[in-house]
Amino acid sequence: MKVLLHTCCAPCLLSPWERLKKENYEVICLFYNPNIQPFQEYEKRLNCLKKFCEENEIKLIEGAYDIDRFFQDVVYRERVRCPICYRLRLTETAKVARRGGFDYFSTTLLVSPFQKHDLIREIGQDISERYDVPFLYLDFRKGWKKAVVKSRKLELYRQQYCGCIYSEKERYYKPHLVGKGMSKK
Repeated sequence: MKVLLHTCCAPCLLSPWERLKKENYEVICLFYNPNIQPFQEYEKRLNCLKKFCEENEIKLIEGAYDIDRFFQDVVYRERVRCPICYRLRLTETAKVARRGGFDYFSTTLLVSPFQKHDLIREIGQDISERYDVPFLYLDFRKGWKKAVVKSRKLELYRQQYCGCIYSEKERYYKPHLVGKGMSKK
């Protein structure tokens, strides 16, 4: 059975790919992540994933870097950006899966303990009904810690934030530090 796996980066692919392979799925990855900024970050993640896929003979489909679409959907809705972003990426995955005759679609977002897991499942199931391609829901989080260790051993590029400019801000900007050596201008 063929599954189209939305893939955000090589480290997040490790656990889902190993599990799906063990369960006899044919895994084809889709890199569709218009949320990732800046473009240099996008390229780092994509290039690392390409290299990993080549080395492991995994088919990879590259989606468009549709950052305009991401901003059109998210601007003025920053506080609810994650559900919008999940829907954007999973919708594209379902469309590609339907066109390609895949049996299922899923996402490596289900590996991270930092993502909104139940929301991803709910959105995936909703999109599944709309595009008539089953959403393969599997909880990949159990393999996350092992995948982190393995990704370091393989020297895969590991990012420090989800991908969007808002998550980068949350990661690095610490307003409580203003006044402690930082000016408030």
